[in-house]
Amino acid sequence: MLSIGTTTTYGVYLQEYKLVEFSDASSSLLSWIGTLQFSAMCLFGIGVGVLCEHFDTRLLSALGALISGLALVAASFCNSPWKLLLTQGLLYGFGGSLLYITGLTLPPQWFSKYRALATGIAIAGSGIGGLWLSTATRAMTSNLSRQWALRITGLVIIGVCGATCSLMKMRFKPEKRQKIIDLSVLCDRRFVLLFLGALFGSAGYFIPYYFMPSYAVVVLGKNSDWGANVSSIMNGASIAGRVVMGVLGDRVGSLNTLWAATLLSCLSILVLWLPFSSAGTFFAAAAIFGFFSGAIVSLIPVVTANIFGVRRLPSVIGLLMLAYMTGGLISSPPAGAMLDKYGHGKDFDGLVIYTGVLLGASAISQTFLRLIISRQLWYKV
Repeated sequence: MLSIGTTTTYGVYLQEYKLVEFSDASSSLLSWIGTLQFSAMCLFGIGVGVLCEHFDTRLLSALGALISGLALVAASFCNSPWKLLLTQGLLYGFGGSLLYITGLTLPPQWFSKYRALATGIAIAGSGIGGLWLSTATRAMTSNLSRQWALRITGLVIIGVCGATCSLMKMRFKPEKRQKIIDLSVLCDRRFVLLFLGALFGSAGYFIPYYFMPSYAVVVLGKNSDWGANVSSIMNGASIAGRVVMGVLGDRVGSLNTLWAATLLSCLSILVLWLPFSSAGTFFAAAAIFGFFSGAIVSLIPVVTANIFGVRRLPSVIGLLMLAYMTGGLISSPPAGAMLDKYGHGKDFDGLVIYTGVLLGASAISQTFLRLIISRQLWYKV
């Protein structure tokens, strides 16, 4: 709820930075703050995946709560984008990785029959966080300040995550290895295709969360509060979507469900957001994208566990974090540059097309992965 929820709420901060506090800074530079949050979370996640196999996950998650919370508090005292890159971006990403990786790898260990549903419910917390944090952040920035919004959010992370870390217990005792990181999985073509699917999927996942709030204000002419409303719509839809996708994943197969959800996320961008500029179709696109795109995050751990086994899950997920990190780097910063250079801050078409292409590439990678595992049409995988 708080590690990823805070990241998906960055669109509210981006709107505040661009329109109020740092109006002279480029959209690309400001989007790097949110991008670095998630990219750093994924980069450090490689090491956290290894640490989860050697140290108590309860201790790691407690450390993550403290670091990520203090990072936001430190960011509240920053008065330039570059300082925010180091605090709200890099430092928060480091602390968030300790929370996110433990939360991502534990549910599949404790469930078998309902593994996809349990993981979907757990990761639906990010949608819940984005839902109320978007509204709360907008209210805090409007009535208090951006600085106090960061401080309060940081203290909430320390309090809530610090209180729950005692429950973050691994089920299996990790097997001792001669290698710190097992790279043999890199030779497995199933992993390569899963890696590419995660890379392109994560790249396309965050762009709408970061730029749809600004689109509502700049293109549709809505007031600044509507930016938070759009973020709330997407996160609210993702809560239901991740639970529904979890149920479908248990019934028809996690990879089958992931492929369908990624494809429908792509269509919501290219069929609804791109050709229309009316408020109704835009909000429909936001809701549909939020509903289906959550599977890109929630089902990857389930697919990984089903293919490679739960005992290897922490280290394999750690390597997959490289895909998410790379996806973050080719996500919002290039999209923001397209908006500045070709759209002159007002034309979002290039950004929207880029998002659709990324999601389409993810669906294609998942198609090849599905065909390698089985070419039977109704095979549950």
